[in-house]
Order: sequence, then structure tokens, then C-alpha cells
Amino acid sequence: MKPIQEITISTDNLTYCVKIGKFDKISHKGKVLIVSNPKVAGMYLQDLLDHLQADEVFVSIIPDGENHKNFESIDKILEIAFESRLDRKSLMIALGGGVISDMVGFASGIYQRGIDFIAIPTTLLAQVDASVGGKTGINNRFGKNLIGIFHQPKAVYVDPLYLQTLPQREFRAGVAEIIKMAICFDKDFFNWLQDSDLNDQNSLEMAISKSIQIKASVVNMDEKENGIRGALNYGHTFAHVIENETNYCEFLHGEAVAIGMKMANDLAFRLGLLTSKEVECIENLLNHYGLNHRYFIENIENFYEKFFLDKKTQNHKIKFILPKGIGDVVITDDIPKNTLFQTLKKWGNHNEK
Repeated sequence: MKPIQEITISTDNLTYCVKIGKFDKISHKGKVLIVSNPKVAGMYLQDLLDHLQADEVFVSIIPDGENHKNFESIDKILEIAFESRLDRKSLMIALGGGVISDMVGFASGIYQRGIDFIAIPTTLLAQVDASVGGKTGINNRFGKNLIGIFHQPKAVYVDPLYLQTLPQREFRAGVAEIIKMAICFDKDFFNWLQDSDLNDQNSLEMAISKSIQIKASVVNMDEKENGIRGALNYGHTFAHVIENETNYCEFLHGEAVAIGMKMANDLAFRLGLLTSKEVECIENLLNHYGLNHRYFIENIENFYEKFFLDKKTQNHKIKFILPKGIGDVVITDDIPKNTLFQTLKKWGNHNEK
């Protein structure tokens, strides 16, 4: 069966396709290392093996969860790669969600100074965001994705049918990234999301395709996040601190991003970038998909200081990505501290968000 759609991503050094639909066969002349986690492998590994043609195939199963996105897991992947004697013509395949995609991208990028990898994302968040664009990395005690490289995949295979077994909580977390794309780049898409139901398979596939198209166009313009690609981090500056403070255990990434988007919206409203009606529309859409999680900032000063570990921070100035209306975005490092603290204090009040 041919892919439903192919979306091309072109960087300075590489052009590859994101293929949306059921893939028929993956062929590779050489060795292949598939990396997955126990849950995903139990459901989909055999199907992948049935559709994979390679000289030799090896499998690495690593623990599931954002708290395992660390050097220990990378070492496990690399150990099997060395034991299997993968060479520079070998291939890694990421079968799983955003955590797997990030780690396999990183491991393949540093193994023998870089080998190819293919991403087969099995979560909505990974399909519309994490597996596309070549940002890879792991977490440490200082923050999220602070260790990593840009390493583009050889191809990405997005099969919406994987989502039929996705837990509802994981699905909702992925919807947060879809809504993010629309708010930042496409007002018509946002309006369409308001009138659509992503629980409908056809609507979901349309949303996946549109989200990937948006991200592809951004990556094509700015692969290394020197400009407009930074806009894709809307909500993430706040979310990364939330994830770090909760040891990556309380919230899924998309859930933390949804909280971070609401914080960014509050800040944008205080700066006159969003109207109260626009804030309400965004919040209603997030809440419609169960993205109404609460978070209490216990120590506002500590929360603020953790912003400075963000990768976007330069010259002791924190960059914030804020919506400018719906469908546009600004990247700024000129936020008055007292205005920022007004937003943080709102989440420091048990009676508020």
C-alpha cells in the first residue's frame, strides 16, 4: 500500500520524507537496530519485523517514561550497537513515542560520529512533533533536553492506526501540540479545530497532516532553531520547569505544555498581545480535550531561576514565545520581571489555576 501522503523536509545537508499512512516495507542493506520500550514492542515489534528487510536485525528494549530519558538508557542502546558490531552503514529504528524518538536520534547521532535512523512514532505527540525535525536529546537534573544534538532522520513513517491503542491520556497530550501549532502559525487551522472532533479518525488524520506540514515548513526555514523555529517552543519555557520540578513523573510532556501555554497566554494578555476573548478561546479548546491540569508553584523565585537553564536563554535574558493574537507569535527576551512575576504568582495561589 502506498503512503497516503508524503511531506518533504529539506535542510542544508539532507532531504527526507515524512510518510503518512501504512508503510508496506522498509529495506536496508546492512544491519538494523530497532529500539523500543516493553509496551510498544509487545504490540508492534513483530509487525515491524514482518515488514523489515535487512541483512541482520537486532533489538534493544529500554524502560518507558520521561524519567528514563537519560545517559543510562543511551548507554544501553550504544552497548547493544557495539555488541552487534553496527558500522557506519547500519541503521537504527525508533519504534515508540517522543522519548524513544529523542533517544534514538541522539544515540544514532553520536554512534561512530553518526549513523542513519528512521522514526516510527506510535503516539500522537511523536507523530506531529517529536519525531519530525531532528531535535534529539536527553534530560538531566538541571532540566529537559539540555544534552543533545540536531540529527535529522532518514525517514519518518506516521501510521495513524497506531493511535487506536493509544491511552486517552496520551492522546490528549498529543492534541496539546496540535493546538500549539495552530495558535502559533495558522488561525484558520485553529478555527477548524474549534469546529472539529479529533476523536473522529478522518478529522484526526487531517489534523496530523496539517501539523506536520506546519512543522516541516518551519524546519525547512530554520533547522537549527536560530529564528522562527523557536516559536514551536510556545508553552515549553514554562513546561520544562514544571517537568523538572515534578521529576518528570506527574505530567506527560503534552500536559505540561498545555499548562505552559496557559501561563504564556496570561503573560501575553498582560503585555497586550492577546485579548481576553482569545485567551478564553484557547483555554476552552484545551479544556475540551481534558487539558485542564492544575499546577501550584511552591517557590516562585526558584521557579524563576530555573528559566535561566533553558536552552533559549542567552546573555542572562530569558526568551519567551508568546502568541500575538491567534495565528501569529512573537519571540522576546524583553519581559519586565514584575510582569512575569504577576503571572507566576497567579499559579502560586492555590485558589487560581
